[in-house]
Amino acid sequence: MREAAFVKQNKDNWLRFENILQNNIQVSPDEISKLYIMMTEDLNYAQTFYQGSQTHQYLNELSVLAHQKIYKTKKESKNRFIKFYTKEFPLFFYQYQKQLLLAFGVFLLFSIVGAYSASNDASFVRLILGDAYVNSTIDNINKGDPMAVYKDANQTDMFLGITVNNIKVSLFAFVAGIIFGLGTVFIVIQNAVMLGSFQYFFYDQGLLWESARTIWIHGTIEISVIIVAACAGLVLGKGILFPGTYTRLQSFAKSAKDGLKIVISTIPFFIIAGFLEGFVTRLTNMPDWLAILIISSSLALILYYYVILPILIHKKHEQQLH
Repeated sequence: MREAAFVKQNKDNWLRFENILQNNIQVSPDEISKLYIMMTEDLNYAQTFYQGSQTHQYLNELSVLAHQKIYKTKKESKNRFIKFYTKEFPLFFYQYQKQLLLAFGVFLLFSIVGAYSASNDASFVRLILGDAYVNSTIDNINKGDPMAVYKDANQTDMFLGITVNNIKVSLFAFVAGIIFGLGTVFIVIQNAVMLGSFQYFFYDQGLLWESARTIWIHGTIEISVIIVAACAGLVLGKGILFPGTYTRLQSFAKSAKDGLKIVISTIPFFIIAGFLEGFVTRLTNMPDWLAILIISSSLALILYYYVILPILIHKKHEQQLH
């Protein structure tokens, strides 16, 4: 992007931030935080592409002023982690709701494809899930404990192993977006087809409810944040395919940074999902109402954090600007 276009695109935010700082104007902490983050990102950009220019010098001076005004105590740094997850990320994520919807749509479509394929080809489930898993599960069904697979491993080992594995899957789904988003779509299709065939397998065994009430205790969050990680991969792919007013390299750098933020947001949820799978899913004798409560609460948490909260914070931010 040319320097003149860069200045024109962002100068209103810079001037507002400078006015607030110099005149001690009372505004919400959220707005100060948002303006500071935007200014810092613009400074980093200017330092990379316009180093030594008047724009770079101005932003550097504004950064020093902001640092002196905002970071007077250590309280802000202590709350930085919490603020990222509760304020900064939801506001940032609002712009990527379309990519999230696309990732969800692809996942839902190919879950149905997986179930349909399994219903029309008896060998499809074994092809997707593997003979070892299918044979082991049928053996557990015959023993009267179809969900025994969740009881075999040590609880702590299962929790740690699953959490680490899920985080790896999310990172891979993000990085695969570098292949113009196609790599991410392929990973989504793989996981969706597996889920669809998996659920049909239990339906065919007459155990659809038994499997759903057990598996979705952890699967609600686990599958949801895999979709969110796929959203990050689509953001990366879009940045490469459609650079807009940026050069392709600049657009790639920005989309990679944005996608990584999205992946980082999923880590606490993967920890929760790993805990549920390691310690709670194995409790297959819990009453139905408790299983339903856990599943519905998990779904509500995901929908609130990734859909509702970004909309609410965005609306609040818009009102404050006006």
